[in-house]
Amino acid sequence: VQLQASGGGLVQEGGSLTLSCTTSRGTSSNNGMGWFRQAPGKEREFVGGASWNGETTQILDSVKGRFTISRDRAKNTMRLQMTSLKPEDTAVYYCAVSISARSSTRQDAYRYWGRGTLVTVSS
Repeated sequence: VQLQASGGGLVQEGGSLTLSCTTSRGTSSNNGMGWFRQAPGKEREFVGGASWNGETTQILDSVKGRFTISRDRAKNTMRLQMTSLKPEDTAVYYCAVSISARSSTRQDAYRYWGRGTLVTVSS
């Protein structure tokens, strides 16, 4: 099982980035997926997630209206579109595959994790 997160980088406050998470064929087609992030010195937190078909999504309150989750099952890809980025969004972002058909805010609900991608927002 392989998950590859990409799209991180350095962006100025107010800018945008889109993160992508691609899974190996068949890994996630019937499972929910989620994005988590870990800022320096802080615990990892749930950012957002989508159900197996992308029809049900969850998003962290503090990023609502700025971040959008989407899935493309045909391409085994989940995306996190981030706009109006703030310095407090700086973190390593991780994608993960859920043990069920839905996403979850709980980290123990995820079976597979990818390596993170660093997002740095400068003020």
